[in-house]
Amino acid sequence: MATSTSSKLNKAVKQQYMDLPQGDKVQAMYIWIDGSGEGLRCKTRTLDSEPKTIEELPEWNFDGSSTFQSEGSNSDMFLIPAAMFRDPFRRDPNKLVLCEVLKYNRKPAETNLRNTCKQIMSMVDNNHPWFGMEQEYTLLGTDGHPFGWPSNGFPGPQGPYYCGVGADKAYGRDVVEAHYRACLYAGVDICGTNAEVMPAQWEFQVGPCEGINMGDHLWIARFILHRVCEDFGVVVSFDPKPITGNWNGAGCHTNFSTKEMREEGGLKIIEESIDRLAKRHQYHIRAYDPKGGLDNARRLTGRHETSSIDEFSAGVANRGASIRIPRAVGQDKKGYFEDRRPSANCDPYIVTEALVRTCLLKEEGEEPTDYRK
Repeated sequence: MATSTSSKLNKAVKQQYMDLPQGDKVQAMYIWIDGSGEGLRCKTRTLDSEPKTIEELPEWNFDGSSTFQSEGSNSDMFLIPAAMFRDPFRRDPNKLVLCEVLKYNRKPAETNLRNTCKQIMSMVDNNHPWFGMEQEYTLLGTDGHPFGWPSNGFPGPQGPYYCGVGADKAYGRDVVEAHYRACLYAGVDICGTNAEVMPAQWEFQVGPCEGINMGDHLWIARFILHRVCEDFGVVVSFDPKPITGNWNGAGCHTNFSTKEMREEGGLKIIEESIDRLAKRHQYHIRAYDPKGGLDNARRLTGRHETSSIDEFSAGVANRGASIRIPRAVGQDKKGYFEDRRPSANCDPYIVTEALVRTCLLKEEGEEPTDYRK
């Protein structure tokens, strides 16, 4: 099993230094999304005291020419603190700081999708949109081979691995447990985890989160997972179809509700929203992976618990549909629905924004409306 060289360094020696007192100083790790729209970058600065609010954190900058975000001749980019969490790696009073990225002219970088999402969410505050996202992922060795799979072959076919228990069914549970506890410590609204259908594939769920918090909490949960995997010497992949053939892909099923949907008779509002989503299928497909639908085309084939990328469908308790209404929601006549189309590597900011645009702002057509005009 190929694990990283760094993971083999003596962790007990490192801990001697991590146990040293740090006085009144605080380490703040600034985290941002790079120009790929999928990768995360980070760097740390020292603060003189523990920040209590996001407003107390200073702006910072970085070299955008090294993160696919600018040219070398004009490379300074601004980091604007947006959300703050406890640091589960350095522990209190140290912080993780999720940032928005602005270009040299103070306009949002191309992959700063939080900026517009925040604007759209502010327009629907009174509707109290809640989201819950189910983040699937695959654990790999540093050689790109799925963790725990035979080096020259495949494990047994899918069937025993989903929510499985035992060394021959659950591959990499240590990573999962460490990630879960680290998220709880950080203050991430993680609400569950389970082994998935393909061996070495897992899922964690974040939510319910209201508005912009959904994207903030999912991105920080992803960052924490990358860091935990780094410590264990393995790699996490959010690729929507990491292994070709008769193996499940990886999605990021998104559960959505509004105040009206959660109240008596809310099923009618849910059905109206699904009708709107049916008329805007291609817009959502483009928004649901960072390559405008190309990544999802490998996953949404109509097989392996997915719908076809070319067709919209909806149904009660149907995991082969674009939109699933949970059976309990159908019985209670209120609640939420699940959009099963977003890919594992989606940007939660644009996924949640797209749902609000179509279901609450009642936009139509294949392009989002520009409300700044």
